[in-house]
Amino acid sequence: MAGHSHFKNVMRRKGAQDAKKGKILTKVQREIIAACKGGSGDPATNPRLRAAVQWAREENMPRDRIEAAIKRGSGAGNESENYKPIRYEGYGPGGTALIVQALTDNLNRTAPEMRSAFLKYGGNLGETGSVSFMFDHVGFIVYPLPTAGEEAMFEASLEAGADNCETDGEQHSITTSIEGFIGVRDALEKKFGAAQSAKFTWLPKNTVSVSDEHATSLLKLIDVLEDNDDVQEVFSNFEISEALAEKLSA
Repeated sequence: MAGHSHFKNVMRRKGAQDAKKGKILTKVQREIIAACKGGSGDPATNPRLRAAVQWAREENMPRDRIEAAIKRGSGAGNESENYKPIRYEGYGPGGTALIVQALTDNLNRTAPEMRSAFLKYGGNLGETGSVSFMFDHVGFIVYPLPTAGEEAMFEASLEAGADNCETDGEQHSITTSIEGFIGVRDALEKKFGAAQSAKFTWLPKNTVSVSDEHATSLLKLIDVLEDNDDVQEVFSNFEISEALAEKLSA
């Protein structure tokens, strides 16, 4: 199982994430607020907000809570909250690389927490740019397998301007450039309806195979990072076997 298969990793860890549903909704809420802060409160004219609202719907966030977050981000009635996006990079157990996307209103709190988590589980927090060169920053769009046939989805994706489309037994995964993401997403949405997921992601150029011992520590580190309220997403370039993945998730 490759670390770049981000959505498969999410599925494998679904049981653990379900127990953290409240934290996930808090992260979604922060993203909505930050998206409004950086643009308008209208998803039709604010691509980041539109993606955040879609994420909220994926997580079954109640509509009234979505609307409340948009109002908070737009400063309606109160001073809007100010979350600063920041990226942390470092190395985890077994020489793996990690990118942590965060939204924080207090850098003096978040940075020490990131450093402590990395050190506790055999990693090392680095400077910005220390590992991101090992990844490609791309747009990533996912459609469920029944949406269309493999060939039809591939042709539609390339016609829309995507860089690639890969189909497996569960989903169609479309990658785009950062600049072309919105155009591809909108074109596919017109043809197939709303995607299961559409967001920016970090895909590793190469993966690192890790031992059982390192994998255990690495997944603990990722769990701790994801459990932090300031962390939105964690990306890595690790690769473990399906057998080990099932064993660790049992």
